Amino acid sequence: MAKEYDVVVLGAGPGGYTAAIRATQLGLKTAIIEKQWWGGVCLNVGCIPSKALLRNAELAHIVRDRAKEFGFIYEGEVKVDYKVAFDRSRRVATGRVKGVQFLMRANKIDTYEGWGTIKSKSTIEVALNAGGTETLKTKNLIIAAGSETMLLPNTQVSNRVLTYLEVIQRDHLPKSAIVVGAGAIGCEFAYVMHNYGTKVTMVEFMPRMLPREDVDVSTELEKQYKKMGVKVMTGTKVEKIEELPDKVRVTVTTSDGKQEVLEAEEVLQSIGFRPRTKGYGLENIKGLNVSEKGGAIEIDDRMATNIPGVWAIGDVTGKLMLAHVAEAMAMICCENIAGVETITLDYAMLPRATYCQPQVASFGYTEAEAKEKGYDITVYSFPFQANAKAHGLGENIGFIKLISDKRYGEILGAHLIGPDVTELLPELTLAHYAELTAEEIGRNVHAHPTLSEVLKEAAHGILGHSINMA
Repeated sequence: MAKEYDVVVLGAGPGGYTAAIRATQLGLKTAIIEKQWWGGVCLNVGCIPSKALLRNAELAHIVRDRAKEFGFIYEGEVKVDYKVAFDRSRRVATGRVKGVQFLMRANKIDTYEGWGTIKSKSTIEVALNAGGTETLKTKNLIIAAGSETMLLPNTQVSNRVLTYLEVIQRDHLPKSAIVVGAGAIGCEFAYVMHNYGTKVTMVEFMPRMLPREDVDVSTELEKQYKKMGVKVMTGTKVEKIEELPDKVRVTVTTSDGKQEVLEAEEVLQSIGFRPRTKGYGLENIKGLNVSEKGGAIEIDDRMATNIPGVWAIGDVTGKLMLAHVAEAMAMICCENIAGVETITLDYAMLPRATYCQPQVASFGYTEAEAKEKGYDITVYSFPFQANAKAHGLGENIGFIKLISDKRYGEILGAHLIGPDVTELLPELTLAHYAELTAEEIGRNVHAHPTLSEVLKEAAHGILGHSINMA
C-alpha cells in the first residue's frame, strides 16, 4: 500500500533538505528521496570540500611563496602534500553530510534512500538502494533534482578530459592542466592547482574572467592571476580537444583570430551547468512547462509550476544555480504550500561569491547593467590598500565598488574583490533588503580595525565625503 504525504521532496541537496525541514516545521507530513548524496553536490563534491581545498591552497601559497614576508625560516625546498589537503576535504564533507542526516532524524522526516521516479504528479516510485520498491502518494511534489555539468560539443569525460566532479574526488593533481572556462569553478580549481604546483592555462570564450561580474572586478582578478603565474587566455574559443596516451592537445582560436595548439596532461572543463530534467520521469507530469532554452522547469514567484501541486526549487529551475539560492527558494516554496506569510525573490539582488584568492563577492547590477536599465547612478570604489586591517593581514589587494541610485539613494549593486570579501557581503544585501541607503550604511559604526570598514568608506564616498581617501 502506498504511503501518503502532504509533501514529498525529490532530491536532498541544499534546497531539498531545507524544504523537507521547513515543511515539517509547518506541520506538513513530509518525505524526502535521495539516492546518493545527502546534502547534494554542494556538501559532498562541491561547495564544502572545495572550500577546504582552497584553504589548504591559500596556506600553501603563504608558506611556499611568502615565507620570508611572514618570517618563516627553513632550509631547502618547502614541500606541500596535496593528498593531505584532499583527505582533509573529505573529512570536512563527510562531517557535514552526517549533519544533514541527523537533521532528517531530528525533524522526524521520512527518508527514502534510492532512485525516485515520478509516475504522476502525485505518485513517486522509489527503487530503494537496499532493494525493493516503495510507492509514495503526495498532495505536493517538490522537485529539487539539481543540475548536471555541461561539456563542449563533441567531447566527453575520459581519462584526461575531466570536470570538477572527477578532479575533486581524487587525491592527486596533474603537472599541467588546461582549464576551460573562467567562471567561479574554473577560477577556484585553477587557484588550487596552481598553488600545488600544476602549470595552469585558463581558456575563456568570453572577453574576460568571471564574465558575469563587474568589468573592474574581472580586470583586477585577471591581473592577480597573471601575477601569480597562471596563463589566462580570454576571448578564446576551443575548437578541438584531442586525447593522446600521455597528454591532451587543445586547438584554440585566440582573440586576434589566430589558431594555437595547447598541450597539457589534462583538461578540466568548467563551462557551466544545465538543469537536470532527464531520468526521473518528469515527462509523466503531463503538460508541465519546461523551457525550450536551457530545459529548466518553469516556476512562478511562489516556486509553483503550471501544474497544481507540483513545485520546483534550486538548479532545476535555472534561476540562479547557487546553494544559498536553492535554500531560500525552499523556504518560500514550503511557506506557500502551507499558506503562511512569505516573501518573493529578486534573483538579480541575491549574493554571488567566488572563493579563490583574492575572493570575489557581489550582488545586484553591475555598473553597465544599471546604466542599461536607465538608472542615474553614483559609483564609488574604495581600495583595500587604504584599509588598516588588510595591511595587518598582508592582503591589501582589491576594492569595493558601490553603485547607488541618485534619485532615492537605493543600493543597486556592490562588487568586491579582496581578502574574505564573501564575509562582507551580507551587510550590503541586508541593506538592500531593508531599503537602507548609503547614508545609513555610512552611519553604521564599524569596529576598527576591520575589513568591514571598506563598506563604510564606500558609503561615505557615494555621499561625496570619503574620510580615508583623498
